[in-house]
Amino acid sequence: MGKIMLELDVMMAKRHMSLNDLAAEVGITNVNLSKIKNNKVNAIRFTTLANICKALECEPGDILKYDPNEEEE
Repeated sequence: MGKIMLELDVMMAKRHMSLNDLAAEVGITNVNLSKIKNNKVNAIRFTTLANICKALECEPGDILKYDPNEEEE
């Protein structure tokens, strides 16, 4: 079936942005951003995704990847 994977950590590294800084700029808790960063979420609000993209100056496709070989848990 495949799975959507978040590569937020890659973009954060490219932008030299820490979890704490990004969480503050996006307006969510460190814990929730950590869950997003580590692919421990099943959904993400478009507003949160938009705020992440704004803070990292990227497009959603820069952090969302589809892996056709990965299976949902």
